Amino acid sequence: MTATEPFGARLRRAMDERGPLCVGIDPHASLLGEWGLGDDVSGLERFSRTVVEAVADRVAVLKPQSAFFERFGSRGVAVLERTVEEARSAGALVVMDAKRGDIGSTMAAYAEAFLHKGSPLFSDALTVSPYLGYGSLSPAVALARESGAGLFVLALTSNPEGAEVQHAVRAGGGAPLNVGATVLAHLAAENAGEEPLGSFGAVVGATLGDLSAYDLEIGGPLLAPGIGAQGATPADLPRVFGAAVGNVVPNVSRGVLRHGPDLGALRDAAGRLADEVRAAVAAA
Repeated sequence: MTATEPFGARLRRAMDERGPLCVGIDPHASLLGEWGLGDDVSGLERFSRTVVEAVADRVAVLKPQSAFFERFGSRGVAVLERTVEEARSAGALVVMDAKRGDIGSTMAAYAEAFLHKGSPLFSDALTVSPYLGYGSLSPAVALARESGAGLFVLALTSNPEGAEVQHAVRAGGGAPLNVGATVLAHLAAENAGEEPLGSFGAVVGATLGDLSAYDLEIGGPLLAPGIGAQGATPADLPRVFGAAVGNVVPNVSRGVLRHGPDLGALRDAAGRLADEVRAAVAAA
């Protein structure tokens, strides 16, 4: 496998050139219906191709949610493969939202599915879950480094149920840290010395309010769900993320997708949000 520019460097450049915004591709049944499409493979493909056509040449990141493709079986996965290929060909970085997490050879197989350059689902980065222990992610970390890809690790998520695990205080020596802070510390170690941005990011919800108790300066990106339908706005980002706000990639799905299937409306919505995020970061 030939050397590849690391994901973090490519993401930093895309954020600087296109604005720090990630648009989710979430073709759930209700959105397909709102677009006048059938809840079937044909509707799935039309939806996904429209989003890619509208914004893949202008936003930094597209994030397809694998589950909404997988529910249609092999034909849905084939649509996902084409979506990834077309989005990357248009210049967007693709973060596969699959939240995989397992141990040993199974984790290695998940990594190969999304992070091996020979895979039809090869993506620039993958969301993963560390809740079998951060070390269980080692196969994905190793393959991401080899292929120039990245990971976004669930750390402090926006769903209210997450707190019962992520805020629990871990056992062990040293200063007590809760689980979410422990994940952030592992990622800071992964990114040590990487410039201009490390390739190992955290998922941290934009709806969580004051996070000053956490060290979010992990040397890598912070994927931030919660803008739009979940209630957060771009103006909230400096308050939530503090000094780390320059490395935040807010994720917006419905806030852009509800403007489809009109290509121009989708483009305008994405451009407007990217400008709002850029302005909020600049003002911080």
